[in-house]
Amino acid sequence: MARSHPPTLATLVRAALRERDLVPRGATLLIAVSGGPDSMALLHVLSGLRRSLAFGLFAHGVDHGLRSESAHELDVAEIFAHSLDVPFERTRLRIAPGGNLQARARAERWEALRSAAVRAGASRIATGHHADDRAETILMRMLRGTGYRGLAALPPRDGDRVRPAIRARRSDIESHVTRHQIPHCVDPSNRDPRFLRVRVRHEILPALERLNPRAVEHLCALADELCATKG
Repeated sequence: MARSHPPTLATLVRAALRERDLVPRGATLLIAVSGGPDSMALLHVLSGLRRSLAFGLFAHGVDHGLRSESAHELDVAEIFAHSLDVPFERTRLRIAPGGNLQARARAERWEALRSAAVRAGASRIATGHHADDRAETILMRMLRGTGYRGLAALPPRDGDRVRPAIRARRSDIESHVTRHQIPHCVDPSNRDPRFLRVRVRHEILPALERLNPRAVEHLCALADELCATKG
């Protein structure tokens, strides 16, 4: 019998946690929270699963100091985390101006998150990446030029990094945020066409889905196969 409705975000995350052993029972998980809809929705879901799946949960936000709105966005995240009885901390970075700014910001962010994980006793760090993020990353790497290893993008687990929502679509995130009235902030750069990811998201991926509605699914399946080969 055909499914009457798609699985919820909570169902998709629970399945990923169990099937992929993303967070062993008794372990502690640190979730990176920015205040955006993806990480706030995942925070909400994980807070509801932590007791039944027996894991500890801490939240951490990183302010790169690159946008004046970041502090407010993390205030929103902190208030929401506390409403869920999830401990929240933040790190403010001061990244020197210069070349390769985004790459340096990502590297310092992960250093800050790993330091926070050590303080919390967390063995895994979760991010809010989902299937659309994965498909966009694959397409960006193809456009820039890459080999098969580069197409093995955003696996469910990569060392201490885990992505519990990687089987969910952006629409699943949006539905969850709306259904549960989850507060969140929207980074205006997510609609700035100067960034390649924005153009892939709003131009290339929709065009592919018009040709085949399962384009994201197929791109993610390719990444899964290449991740297995890479492993």
